[in-house]
Amino acid sequence: MVTVPARRKRATIHDVAVEAGVSRGTVSRVVNDEPYVSAQARTAIEAAIEKVGYVPNNAARNLVMQRSQAVGFVVHEPHSLFLDDPNIGGILLGANTVLSRADYQMVSLVIDSQRDTDRVARYLSGGFVDGVIIVSARHEDPMIRVVEKLALPAAFVGHPPDLRRLPFVGIDNRRSARLITERLMQTGRERIGMIAAALDRDSGADRLAGFTDALGSRFDPNLVARVPLYTYSDGAEGMRALLAREPDLDGVFAASDAVAAGALEALRDAGRSVPGDIGVVGFDDSSWALRTQPHLSTVHQPAFGLGAAAAECVLGQLRGEDQPADGILLETPIVWRDSA
Repeated sequence: MVTVPARRKRATIHDVAVEAGVSRGTVSRVVNDEPYVSAQARTAIEAAIEKVGYVPNNAARNLVMQRSQAVGFVVHEPHSLFLDDPNIGGILLGANTVLSRADYQMVSLVIDSQRDTDRVARYLSGGFVDGVIIVSARHEDPMIRVVEKLALPAAFVGHPPDLRRLPFVGIDNRRSARLITERLMQTGRERIGMIAAALDRDSGADRLAGFTDALGSRFDPNLVARVPLYTYSDGAEGMRALLAREPDLDGVFAASDAVAAGALEALRDAGRSVPGDIGVVGFDDSSWALRTQPHLSTVHQPAFGLGAAAAECVLGQLRGEDQPADGILLETPIVWRDSA
């Protein structure tokens, strides 16, 4: 039989005060980093805190302040994509870096069903977080209405069309897609198709719009393969569909690097060389871009910077600062490699 050791009694401000020979009020001022404490008393209190093992009760303090010192990080994606998508990981790390510096915890919440939506909405309504960062929101996403109803400090990564005036950070997906498609056209490609993914959110729809802008009168809707997600498997499926429709295809814009990597697999299986037979470009400049052979020409999406900017936006609102009405857009340079 295993004996469970008795739980050690938590040290209190009273214990520190007795050890240091000062009042509890003086200890409280030191713990809260307030002025009007002599250097001698501060030194004695810090030594006493170390000796008795006192840890401030942040839960009680937050209850008084009506703050949780936590910010939610909500991702509206399938659970598998949350783990596999390097962009989500980059956004998460950027946000966590800024929040940690400000002494905030980050709480990750993944939405993959209506049940998840209801659960997360209840959680956000319960006062467990002071603000929220929302990634991959869809058109008419319920989280938009939840944030509006709660008047919760928030930053969306991306800009759904019905976001209205809620704060957001993002990139100009349409312009970036147009520029990389034009660069692909400049290599002499004549029949260019697109594997368009995630058309239920602003990033996917805007990338298709940019592709359409670039081709102008040359745009052929039959050369657009629509797939649900920014995934490797959807990229391979979309590429096979394009080859079946247009065997003479000589260029492809894939809506993400993961999609482009799947397209390259399908092209290898079909005996097509890249970039000899078909030039391929992606979007994101994620780790996928350097895992492929050849390496991908792509658009650099600053995932870490987006997460950091979103966290700064939420913290700014918590400090009572106004945020830009037209959002925050980061730069997206083209990175040209061997795939085109």
